[in-house]
Amino acid sequence: MKKEYSQEILDEIGAKFPHASVKIHAPRRTYINIPRDEVYDLAKFLFAEKECRLSITTGTDKRDGIEILYHFSHDPSGTYYNIKTLVPKDDPKVRSLADFLPAANWIEREIHELLGVDFTGHPNLVPLLTAETWPADLHPLRRDYADEHKEFKIEKTGRDQ
Repeated sequence: MKKEYSQEILDEIGAKFPHASVKIHAPRRTYINIPRDEVYDLAKFLFAEKECRLSITTGTDKRDGIEILYHFSHDPSGTYYNIKTLVPKDDPKVRSLADFLPAANWIEREIHELLGVDFTGHPNLVPLLTAETWPADLHPLRRDYADEHKEFKIEKTGRDQ
């Protein structure tokens, strides 16, 4: 039988990271909103001190910035702690987790390539998915992609409209 998620972990997060805003979305799904300059320390805390593992990182272009979600699993309890931060589009930078968390390497490269987020300190932000001739400043998952690069815009068919 799995242990219930620990209020102790949430209490520690509240004490160590006063700028964090914790929201329990479901009994085993917690979202922690935090400024981008504190993401690294919170991720390291969850990984090194609470033995959570990074499942995946996701990025979404929102109207007010690029949202990065780091999904950490606490396997003994079956709880996910999701670190959520908003990166401004005019300064799309956040510190890389790859120096202590090798699992972050490829997904940070992918988010960098597709959304244009610079993961500072990453050892090798070489593209994974696009062709070698793909322009470095062209990020296909950005909202402004189609507007700024009309030559790459795909025409809608009757079925798509």
